Amino acid sequence: MLETSARLLRLLSLLQSRPDWPGPELAERLGVTTRTVRRDADRLRELGYPVRSLAGPGGGYQLGVGAALPPLLLDDDEAVAVTVGLRAAASGSVAGFEETSLRALAKLEQVLPSRLKHRVAAMQSAILPLTASGPAVDANLLAVLAAACRGHESVRFGYQGRTRRVEPYRLVHTGRRWYLLAFDLERDDWRTFRLDRVDAAPQSGPRFAPRPGPAEDLNAYLTDKLSSAPYRCRATILFHCPVEALAEHTSPTAGRLERYDDRSCLFHTGAATLDEIALHIALKGVDFEVLDPPELGDHLRALAARLTRAADRPRHSHEPVSVRHPAAPRP
Repeated sequence: MLETSARLLRLLSLLQSRPDWPGPELAERLGVTTRTVRRDADRLRELGYPVRSLAGPGGGYQLGVGAALPPLLLDDDEAVAVTVGLRAAASGSVAGFEETSLRALAKLEQVLPSRLKHRVAAMQSAILPLTASGPAVDANLLAVLAAACRGHESVRFGYQGRTRRVEPYRLVHTGRRWYLLAFDLERDDWRTFRLDRVDAAPQSGPRFAPRPGPAEDLNAYLTDKLSSAPYRCRATILFHCPVEALAEHTSPTAGRLERYDDRSCLFHTGAATLDEIALHIALKGVDFEVLDPPELGDHLRALAARLTRAADRPRHSHEPVSVRHPAAPRP
């Protein structure tokens, strides 16, 4: 009995991890026959789990949306509370919980009854969060894309007025913005998409065989993509500071940090102008050397001279200057 119960829980977990499963593949994963899988699916149905049978060679199974929540999981109030909490966490209000919350949310919404989906939507529309520091992204969009990443389903969506067809790979949250890392089928290359710029809901497409990621070190790849690659000017700086100390004051979208030795680190960054880079690295408050490009040194000297003149200028050395302040922004 214990072995059967453990196998049922394992089967349920597998059914929640993908949109559908071929029967022979489930049997192989569970170490049983397809006949046993068929009997276990019947047992799950008797317990209230909406397991659907799929036609095709060998048959298949899918965990559908039920008329009621499966028993022994959550009651209605608990389900609503957990779903709202997961959506809040997936939006970035709970640091470090975004990816885990999306996985759990995608599983829960697969079996959430319609009456509870309406309650969750009503609560979500009435909540006004004031903690977001970047553009708002719809939690439903995140959930759909998370499910597509997990199920290896291609998607089509509108992006800044154009239609993009991609194979989604990972969702990325930088603390301010959400991005989708995906293989763009039209451009035959990897791309990152800002999700606040998606202007048409994603439509699911055919399943695809997962391809290798764009790099072994995915964090370094994405940091370069988001902090340096989009900009005309790039720079590499050697900071005389341990990488752990500088990381506390450096956003992944500002540049990529790399350990040089125990007392120094490299900083790869980009910006629209070298003046912006000069100001940014000067504000770190740490001694540094410019490794590339050499002309950044001229911009640092000009910045240093300007700051020195401002600091050394005697007070009241000139007549007061009338400063016209910009008009206050309209509410």
